[in-house]
Amino acid sequence: AFLASDSVIKMIPRLLGPGLNKAGKFPTLIGQADNLESKINDIKASIKFQLKKVLCLGVAIGHVEMSDKELYINSQ
Repeated sequence: AFLASDSVIKMIPRLLGPGLNKAGKFPTLIGQADNLESKINDIKASIKFQLKKVLCLGVAIGHVEMSDKELYINSQ
């Protein structure tokens, strides 16, 4: 994932073309008031799925040695 300020993000399509949008790698906007550390942690914690023809997705949320509480927290 990439981060860019407002002034830089305006120049990216002009300099690099539409390739970043097609690849799904276009930078996330960072404002002056945004907390950089929290924004980075949010991006690290997010996962982007690209589904083709199927609209359902199975994801593991734990393993057999985890408690019910840990599984519940992972599923939220």
